Amino acid sequence: MAFFPEAYFFTYFTIPNGTQKGLTMTHWAYDAMFYHIYPLGLCGAPTHNNFNAAPQPRLQQIYEWIDHVRYLGLNALYMGPVFESSTHGYDTVDYFQVDRRLGDNELLADMIATCHRQGIRVILDGVFNHVGRDFWAFRDVQEHGQNSRYCDWFDGLHFGERSPLNDPFTYTSWNGHYELVKLNLQHPAVKEHIFQAVAMWIREFDIDGLRLDAADVMDLSFLSEFATFCHSLRTDFWLMGEVIHGEYRQWVNPTTLDSVTNYECYKGLYSSHVDKNYFELAYAFNRQFGDGGIYEQMPLYAFTDNHDVNRVASNLTNQSHLYPLYALLFTMPGVPSLYYGSEWGITGAKTNGSDAPLRPPLYLAAAWQHSPQPDLAQTIARLSQIRRQSEALRHGTYQQLLVDHEQFAYARQTPNECVIVAVNAADTVVSLKLPVPTNNGQQLVDLLNPPDTFPICNGQVTVDTLHPHWARILMVQS
Repeated sequence: MAFFPEAYFFTYFTIPNGTQKGLTMTHWAYDAMFYHIYPLGLCGAPTHNNFNAAPQPRLQQIYEWIDHVRYLGLNALYMGPVFESSTHGYDTVDYFQVDRRLGDNELLADMIATCHRQGIRVILDGVFNHVGRDFWAFRDVQEHGQNSRYCDWFDGLHFGERSPLNDPFTYTSWNGHYELVKLNLQHPAVKEHIFQAVAMWIREFDIDGLRLDAADVMDLSFLSEFATFCHSLRTDFWLMGEVIHGEYRQWVNPTTLDSVTNYECYKGLYSSHVDKNYFELAYAFNRQFGDGGIYEQMPLYAFTDNHDVNRVASNLTNQSHLYPLYALLFTMPGVPSLYYGSEWGITGAKTNGSDAPLRPPLYLAAAWQHSPQPDLAQTIARLSQIRRQSEALRHGTYQQLLVDHEQFAYARQTPNECVIVAVNAADTVVSLKLPVPTNNGQQLVDLLNPPDTFPICNGQVTVDTLHPHWARILMVQS
């Protein structure tokens, strides 16, 4: 088990021994702020794997990014697929070996240990819904046909018809992509193979959790059994599922997963700025996190972009909106995540169906030197520091205070602390009068813009100057 220095960032907590029955508010995930790396892209790996080549230690490039993660004030790292695959990492070939384009198992273990020594937790991508066509068991089916002992490992495998890729059989693919072969997750040997791989990842790499790819199309009974297995090995192990659509409580509950990707708020975070319509985002926040909200106190994974969607800077029509947008990300309920390179406002959009522009090679010194938004990374570091030091922003309830087309304000509150967040997406300075939902203070201290303070009068505060494309994060003080 990794050691995390209490002096760095905050104290980590673990759940008492025994099978987990849902997260408590002391679980480390509630205090986590993630940096998301797609290693095959960031490290400039070839797009196709040469399985005869020797391992190339490209993961070494990530070491310099560890200090950068610390500079940003983030304390968790989500690394996209790192195990042997044919192309993009989500077409797994071997669950037990690091992709030779990135290095080897020893290098990955050392890199994770280095993160742990710096107080940074690490989760990996778990791609268990499907494998690539070079996966050894699928190769056996191609070679031996109906005589293969692994025919039952794959969902919908049926001889007598030809697949779109000219196999003498058909099978279930992921979303019509026949390069991705769906596993039969009800087969005992398949489950044992996956469980053994994860046990090895925990034992040899000491990972802190997994992001489960395509969780929204995986069998819920498998996910429940998988969660029980993982939590039997580590009670504080965090399982976050990729869910694009659906009722999140199907997956996030005491017997299945701990969190899912919050795609509903992802969309609202950028489109509310594009459309000058904070009502959209306010509706999502109220629905999810307000009094009686359907996901109240649920640690959903919050993000503005990732390896599958356009960079947020490409989605916005005004790059100045990156500043109120990230103020929202780091003060909203949930577990915030920053995708590598977006701290500089780099752009990237899918082109002709290709995800390559979303996953570019990136070199740290050059990224700093050629940043489209030179002040953004420093702003994000300030926002993470404020979140880290605020109990209310990490654990507090959510209450809407004001919403207009280009202004939005809400409160985050615990019994010991109240913080009011106000953002302005307009091109002009505005003044706001806001209710203060607590009687335990006389003034508001601006944590983002010190030493500004505002007096509380009759349960209200007048924020007379809220600058364009900016925010105030106001803590109630006596």
